[in-house]
Amino acid sequence: MKKYNVFVEIRGKQIRVGKIEGSSYEDSCFSYDEDYLSGKGKAISISLPLQEEPFSPYRTRAFFDGLLPEGFLRKNIAANMHFDENDYLSILYNLGRECIGAIRIDEDNPEEKSGYERITSKQVEELAAEGTTKSTEIVIKTHLSLTGASGKVGLYFDEKERNWYLPYGLAPSTHIVKQSHVRLDGIVTNEQLSMLAARKCGINVPESFIINVGKGIDSEVLFATKRFDRVIDETSEIIDGLKRPFRIHQEDFAQAMGIASFEKYEREGQNYAEKMFEIIRSYAKKPLEDQLALWNRIVYNYVLGNTDAHIKNYSLLYDSDLERTSLAPAYDMLSTVIYESATRNMSFNIGGKINLDRIGEDDFRILASKVGVGEKPAMDNYQNVLNLFENAIKESAKELQEIGFANAGSIADRILLARKNIL
Repeated sequence: MKKYNVFVEIRGKQIRVGKIEGSSYEDSCFSYDEDYLSGKGKAISISLPLQEEPFSPYRTRAFFDGLLPEGFLRKNIAANMHFDENDYLSILYNLGRECIGAIRIDEDNPEEKSGYERITSKQVEELAAEGTTKSTEIVIKTHLSLTGASGKVGLYFDEKERNWYLPYGLAPSTHIVKQSHVRLDGIVTNEQLSMLAARKCGINVPESFIINVGKGIDSEVLFATKRFDRVIDETSEIIDGLKRPFRIHQEDFAQAMGIASFEKYEREGQNYAEKMFEIIRSYAKKPLEDQLALWNRIVYNYVLGNTDAHIKNYSLLYDSDLERTSLAPAYDMLSTVIYESATRNMSFNIGGKINLDRIGEDDFRILASKVGVGEKPAMDNYQNVLNLFENAIKESAKELQEIGFANAGSIADRILLARKNIL
């Protein structure tokens, strides 16, 4: 019988909420501790409401496996640790001290040394050049678990001194740093361009920037995003001369809906968008505001040609006591359709249609009706995003070209050409 303790950080304190028990990853079940339930603790997921009974192995896996990397990075990590890549619990136990949000998996609550180790410029260059090999090494060394299929690591950035640090122990990171994709040219510039344009279209996005360790080519750049699930304030303790961030709890919509990561792309009849809006209406602090924000994001991903905007790329951010949620800032936005290998199918249906080339304004009217957003505000916002999009892309490309990313112009042209074909 295996047992793993589950902790959540609340206002800087590690609180044990429950345990995962089973003979293997296939039959393990999560349950809340009696003390946590009697102490008026809050649910760690919409899909894991407070109850005395253990949750099913599927529901347990849907949430906790959802904290792990996917794809080739996961295969590499599992191979290095000599685990079956399906054994999410063993992988999570070894990586689960720094996850997305505020969850931690451990045997107990260790009083281990935590801190930050300065990274040299050469190490940053290696991370950009060596791909998954280097990111796997860092992920294992730092016990870090970040969702998604890209090679990514969590690092601490000292904004004042412009230095990067590797967290160890239970020290939180401040930024997620992603590598270029060997098969998709200019993907780092593509993502930064798309994020800058999103902000100009009224989308709430976190601060992001490109780390350029050379001449701006793919093997010499990294994409850095400031973590919105980490907060530094005047009460933050000092570790190794750096302010320690507080962890803020977060879950993506797949976790909130109790859907496994391998089902993050909608199949016929699942109607993920409707379920996302229902969650916002039921659990958000500002449901009307967040519904329109979610709507705008769906419209933007459509116009951008982002067919990889699946339900794990939309998230909820909890308040400090886990009482209510809000729609988290947008992330992982880029134009996928500029690459020949990309699918033309969206990740969930728009008005009953999946194929990007068949979706039009009328389908968004149908979607507005299905998700419960009034047609007038929905279509006004739809038109507003469309009207702002072209200039937003052009202006963002110009900004990137001015700081040395010459390929931003050609990527913008490809995005706008794809847009014309879509619309």
